[in-house]
Amino acid sequence: MRILFAIPHYFDPTGDAKHGSLGPNRQPRIQALSACLASLHQTFGRRQWSIHIAKRVAETVPASGTHHVEIVVCTTGERHLLNELTVPKHFYTHFPTQAEPLLLGFECHALLRDRLGLFDYFCYLEDDLILRDPLFFTKLNWFVGQAGTKCILQPNRYELSVPGPCHKLYVDGDLAPHVLQPYCDLRTCQEFNGRVMGTPIRLVPARNPHAGCFFLNAEQMTYWSRQPHFLDRDTSFIGPLESAVTLGILKTFRIYKPAPANASFLEVQHWGHRFLNLLGKSIALPEDAMRIGDDPGLPGNS
Repeated sequence: MRILFAIPHYFDPTGDAKHGSLGPNRQPRIQALSACLASLHQTFGRRQWSIHIAKRVAETVPASGTHHVEIVVCTTGERHLLNELTVPKHFYTHFPTQAEPLLLGFECHALLRDRLGLFDYFCYLEDDLILRDPLFFTKLNWFVGQAGTKCILQPNRYELSVPGPCHKLYVDGDLAPHVLQPYCDLRTCQEFNGRVMGTPIRLVPARNPHAGCFFLNAEQMTYWSRQPHFLDRDTSFIGPLESAVTLGILKTFRIYKPAPANASFLEVQHWGHRFLNLLGKSIALPEDAMRIGDDPGLPGNS
């Protein structure tokens, strides 16, 4: 399978630090984008080997278990960190633009459209997301077979931590109903229930369709690119960055996510601890958080 990833990347050291791409500390952004690019090649690319112990030789993994991966990083002006990444330059293609920084994601949409006919999947990925599931696209294909091409399955985005009461935090919880109301009516969307390797899987209409990414097969990408709202640069969904990722697909498709009990069925890691750092501050801890007394990471335990 041929997979195209378009990644918007921007860094401004003079920014207000509201987002990870704004602020004086460049090292986290270098690490995040480097990890993002490396994970795509390591998880889906063709340069995978296995050791044949009896023969004492490395052998290439059969092509059916890997994919042809191409990654294009879109930037604007000189506000980027590509020259400081820790991955080889051949891991990606640089696509420079002069777009307004907050609208850079729409340049990625145009790039994906312009590559129609060359790839099987067209993917948008923010520059701090990490994919580690080799069956990711197998699961997407399975879902489309169940639900049809007018529906798409979004992953659950999460962060990881070792200390503290929470080791894994899913960060894109339900939005207030009025945020989605202008764009979709969840009451018209049915749930999908299936069984994968003997495990019941429940997929529900997304009460927060945002995941910092999307993944469309060729038929879906073609359909979206023909809609009158394609590249309309509408930024009315939460903000410009969220709109560039999510609003176009929200206007076009019925969006699903795995239900909380099956959250890990399709997921993507958000690099760092931006959301984890909100716990106990602007985000209240769950009522039972302090009753897990055998967790040495809890405050007060030693």
